[in-house]
Amino acid sequence: MKKLVSVFLALLLALGMMSFASADEPLVVTVLLPEFTMDVDFVAENNPVLDAIEAATGVRLQITWAPNENYGDILNTTMTDKELPMLIAATDARSPLIMNSARASAFWDLTDYVNDAANYPNLALGDPQIYNNISVDGRVYGIYRTRNYPRGGAYYRSDIAKEVGFDKEVKTIDDLTELAEKLAGYSDDTYALNMCSYTAGTISFITVAFGAPNNWGVDENGDIYPAHLSPAYLEGLNWLRHLYEIGGIDPNFAQISTNDWNDIERTGKAFMRFDCLDNAYRQQEWFENNVEGVTETIFAQVGPLAKADGSITIWPQNPGFSGEILVTKAVKEEDMEKVMKFLDWCNSDTGISVLNLGVENATYWMGDDGFRIDISKLPEEEYNEKSNAGKQYLHDLNQLNMGVSYHAVEPAMKLSESRQRFADLNVELAPYAVLDPCYPLVSQTNIDYGAQLSPIISDAAVQYIAGIIDEDGLKAAWAAWAEQGGDQMTAEYNEAYHAAQ
Repeated sequence: MKKLVSVFLALLLALGMMSFASADEPLVVTVLLPEFTMDVDFVAENNPVLDAIEAATGVRLQITWAPNENYGDILNTTMTDKELPMLIAATDARSPLIMNSARASAFWDLTDYVNDAANYPNLALGDPQIYNNISVDGRVYGIYRTRNYPRGGAYYRSDIAKEVGFDKEVKTIDDLTELAEKLAGYSDDTYALNMCSYTAGTISFITVAFGAPNNWGVDENGDIYPAHLSPAYLEGLNWLRHLYEIGGIDPNFAQISTNDWNDIERTGKAFMRFDCLDNAYRQQEWFENNVEGVTETIFAQVGPLAKADGSITIWPQNPGFSGEILVTKAVKEEDMEKVMKFLDWCNSDTGISVLNLGVENATYWMGDDGFRIDISKLPEEEYNEKSNAGKQYLHDLNQLNMGVSYHAVEPAMKLSESRQRFADLNVELAPYAVLDPCYPLVSQTNIDYGAQLSPIISDAAVQYIAGIIDEDGLKAAWAAWAEQGGDQMTAEYNEAYHAAQ
């Protein structure tokens, strides 16, 4: 079986190579990508993954890595440079920076390319609605990065929950409340909910669970309105405020870096998190490898969460994509076909596997059962060796993965109980996901002032949760948002929404 898989991948790679015209010298393509792997440096020279990509496509990637922690700031600075990277990963496809840059012709218009199934079959397999969601004035300037949908949710330490007297499945908001309150009382130096400076996900999860819209909603009259004006939004904030008041949230949560988020759970300082559900199985695997005696699943992933009336609304964490890969005008017109052929290859079954897994026996390894080896299960010395090899050569190349063709990552790894639960929940939660009706719409006020307006709402929410301001202070911030451009933004979204209807 192992030989068959290897031969199959070799054939795919060969087919990928045949699809590109041969050239004496590869086309060097400069790329800006977010970096998460900070403990091991990326090795570009004699890199088997980059070599495999070059062999298949005739493209040699020259990557600039920017720490994810401040990627937005670096991207802002990069867009002012005279020499842009040829490909840029934009983590927010609807940011004012990206939309303004698209309108200023900083990027190539890719609309015709993604609709050209004859020449770019994998790009053409992308979801038309998602392409529409990332479009600017009806034109597509990037290839969206597919993400598991809905992906967002809640997970918690089931073993600690049992210690505090909670031993049942979380099915309702009342169950979640009971769990959180009991975890808050575990000890004086631990917390129920793991919150950090990235507050948007936590707040969105609980407010949408109570019935608030996802950023924007449509009222009973068919008009667009901002999520914070929904009574359910305040209910969600009150839930977090109550948990904070009883000692269930670290008083310094707003100053905690995202880089420390995982460590808080790994050091036993907090026991529940509202975030990407795939973190649950990652934490589970870390505990199995690093904490003696952990052999069973201790990170429980919460399924559909019912309100008092029985209805279920889920924050999807993403709309089926997370940002996009943009082609800047640093690419010469005569090189566009080759660059787009490269992006099409990236979305092929071979390309998706190489970007996510790398190369067999260099960044991943096969077992005799025909499945990819889970290196986290290997002895420590062997795990460290293989893990470092992956970090050196594959690093965070998955940030270039788009996956619009929906090809699966192969060869597959046999799923653990925790990973299978995550895969099942992505299917189970999807029907309850609350969509943002304004995703494909354009508000000029949002483009011009969105970066200044959004913090008014988010900062006020944080201050309210922490008891710094009361409800009057919260609503004063909402009024300031409305006066400084929020009302105008709402009017513009309504105009665009009704025109689209």
